[in-house]
Amino acid sequence: MARVRDRTFADRRTAGRELDRLVRAQDWSDPVVLGLARGGVPVAAEVARELGAPLDVAVSRKIGAPGHPEFGVGAVTAEGPPYYDTRTLRMLGLSPRDLEQACEAERAEARRRLRRYHGGREPVATRDRDVLIVDDGLATGVTATAALRAARETEPRRLVFAAPVCAPESAALVSREADEVLCVAKPEDFRAVGQWYEDFTQTTDEEVVSLIEATSA
Repeated sequence: MARVRDRTFADRRTAGRELDRLVRAQDWSDPVVLGLARGGVPVAAEVARELGAPLDVAVSRKIGAPGHPEFGVGAVTAEGPPYYDTRTLRMLGLSPRDLEQACEAERAEARRRLRRYHGGREPVATRDRDVLIVDDGLATGVTATAALRAARETEPRRLVFAAPVCAPESAALVSREADEVLCVAKPEDFRAVGQWYEDFTQTTDEEVVSLIEATSA
């Protein structure tokens, strides 16, 4: 069994095996595992393998503040309305209309990535099944919230979010969208997901495709 050393994970695969301990303690009905692209997919692949469940991908794109694209004020998926952190918008004096151009650009990128990852294959059906959305960590919660709302539209039996490490406040936020939130660790001194990994190398599109194809073969 993978072990958390000094509150860090060696890499995403190790984190996935650690997360699996929590996942296997649950009762599942015909589960589907969705890795939140890109970094959540290697974590999700380990969980799906242990559950014997199909693996698919969810794409949720962060909408950044004007002039500060890394500061997420919301997120959007390939379809459906965007999600915005209204408290952050108020703090910055922004409205959704101010972010329409950024939103549509990110939606277009979400659609491009889904086409790339699925390669012409149909997404795994999720209606009336237990759906587990997995990411490599939960920071602000905006991308997770958008992904959960999109997944809820497919009418799953149960909707769960899981990540190896979660900011406590964001875990509470996401619990409003998911039926359950599973976190290996919720450190009070959380600052960024990457601080909890020894190897946090960026996951590539090619790796995402390879992992999905390996589980569907």
